[in-house]
Amino acid sequence: MKGTFPWERLPQKAAELFQKYKYVLLVIAAGIVLLLLPLDGEESPSDSGAERQAEHSGETFQVEEMERKLEQALSRVDGAGEVTVVLTVKSGARQILAQDSSRSGEESTTSTVVVSTGSGTEDAVVLQQVYPQYQGALVVCPGGGDPAVCLRLVDAVSALTGLGADKISICKSK
Repeated sequence: MKGTFPWERLPQKAAELFQKYKYVLLVIAAGIVLLLLPLDGEESPSDSGAERQAEHSGETFQVEEMERKLEQALSRVDGAGEVTVVLTVKSGARQILAQDSSRSGEESTTSTVVVSTGSGTEDAVVLQQVYPQYQGALVVCPGGGDPAVCLRLVDAVSALTGLGADKISICKSK
């Protein structure tokens, strides 16, 4: 008498189950793929509470510091002379904080995750730091009338800020 072990029929059973439920498995796989795709600029309701503007004056300091660094660097460009830079910001610096969500019945609560530093103070857990996005730049310098100098300045500002040439204005100073 020849006996068959259960694992010998496993591939045959798996093939039968796959054939029977192939459309269900296809829908589940498509759902998993859609869940893993990133949202392009869309913000889910739970994320809106996790983002917050930088609370300290560091935001304006960062822009002023960037302007100062640009002025120093661009003043060294051949033919530019003494440079003044003004940057405009589209969106300020913000932090995305870790949040804990809990749901009981129909009520859901969300709270920011904090870590105790041991000295009686607590700090929020920062998941991501989003830096300011620049909207435009103005560069004023004595060499602003020379097209070659303007091109070098536009290239430098574009490389440092990520702005396109159409968002950078070079003007000749008095």
